[in-house]
Amino acid sequence: MLFCSTRGGDRGWDFRDVLFSGYAPDGGMFMPESVPVLSAATLRSWRSLSYTQLVVEVASLFIPTRLVPRRDLEVLVAEALSGFSVPEVVRVARLKDGLSVLELFHGETLAFKDLAMSCTVRLLDYFLQRERRTATVLVGTSGDTGGSAIHSAKGLSGLDVVVVYPRGRITSVQEKHMTTVLQDNVHVFAADGSSDDIDRPLRRLFADTELVESHGLMSLNSVNWSRIMVQLAHFVYAYLELSGVEQGEAGTALPELEVVVPTGGAGNIAAGVIVQLMGLPLKLVAMVNSNDIVHRTVTYGDFSMAAEVTQTLAPAIDIQDPYNMERVFWLLLDKDGAAVKNMMEEFQHTRRHTLPEKHRKLLSQVLTAGSVTDDEILETMRKCWEENQYVLCPHTAVAVWRHYHCPPDPEVNRCYIATASPAKFQVAVQRAGLTFDLPEAVQALDGLATRCQNLDRSPDWCGDWETRLREKIQSVSSSRDRRGNLNSS
Repeated sequence: MLFCSTRGGDRGWDFRDVLFSGYAPDGGMFMPESVPVLSAATLRSWRSLSYTQLVVEVASLFIPTRLVPRRDLEVLVAEALSGFSVPEVVRVARLKDGLSVLELFHGETLAFKDLAMSCTVRLLDYFLQRERRTATVLVGTSGDTGGSAIHSAKGLSGLDVVVVYPRGRITSVQEKHMTTVLQDNVHVFAADGSSDDIDRPLRRLFADTELVESHGLMSLNSVNWSRIMVQLAHFVYAYLELSGVEQGEAGTALPELEVVVPTGGAGNIAAGVIVQLMGLPLKLVAMVNSNDIVHRTVTYGDFSMAAEVTQTLAPAIDIQDPYNMERVFWLLLDKDGAAVKNMMEEFQHTRRHTLPEKHRKLLSQVLTAGSVTDDEILETMRKCWEENQYVLCPHTAVAVWRHYHCPPDPEVNRCYIATASPAKFQVAVQRAGLTFDLPEAVQALDGLATRCQNLDRSPDWCGDWETRLREKIQSVSSSRDRRGNLNSS
């Protein structure tokens, strides 16, 4: 299994090299050169596997045993997922009138990103220890990715984590999951801007090949293929649990499952499209908030950014640049790197691209979409509580809105992805007129010391932020080298 860039300039990379990369050198995103196809017999044989075992099976399709022997992979995935608050790691809530919610938020920071992040960091640490080398992770976050990266990597001697979050645009719990971690290898910045603003200096830093190579700079955003790879297992698990596949006999057609996904950066959607190509009959629905670029792209071919990111009750998907759509376009355009390069460079330079109608039709064949306002988020949270005494987080409510307004096909089961716990979004819960008992770990955050540095707005804010972050990357690398020299002496 080898990997290539969506923009056609880089091919033949192995999993280890892709794991330690951010964007490809040509500016694209890494994808497998070929997508493995699962037979119906294989899928049915996986029906008895736990979520943890499914992650191993899926990951083994993309990680050759010469890089990570099977037994090592089993151990590191089991260790990565051992700290979740429910024994099964993920859980399906089966509610009234066929409302099935796949809870992916039982990790330390109460968000779905803990699943792929914990596995990815374990893989990183595995190679770093084996090769006796170090790395620096640079992460821009819209709320959940930063905390998940920090908690997965805190205390690791060979890995520093530099995280930048949008000050004033995330919840208190999201912020404290980052700023209360005081280990020496954690470095947190609060930026006066949106998550899309943060992406601009980060892209410049990752484009500096000398900086990347000399300081072991890498990404843990869903730019990183390993994050997408683990997220494939979400969809496989949902399919095996909720499609009714166990009722079919060998030789019969596999039943469909509709999966409704709250969508921001489109990492889960990219994973879902890949799983479709692997042979699972999924109907994918991307639900967005008022930052509706994915909805407009699917419905009208309007792949353009609004002038500003709109702040909503679902802040983790307050994103106008759904960067993982590049992976989806690449798959739909039959891996035409030149076409994707032209499309994405136009989008990055002008903030807009209009899909030709034939391309929009290809997209609409694998994905449908909808958008939800804050009022509709609150309405959905209230209705779900009234009917089920079940509190949704506002992001999950973006997906579950579809349950109440677009009844499912009676022949097709449906699954809603729950990406975060309502404990992280108390303002939204209270605005819906609901209450939710906070876990003890969340309550304890208020009493902890905090640490972060500010990135203020200035006339040349993008250049200034780039300089500050570059200096931090260089300083943590030097400090790590000094620690290594002391330990070796």
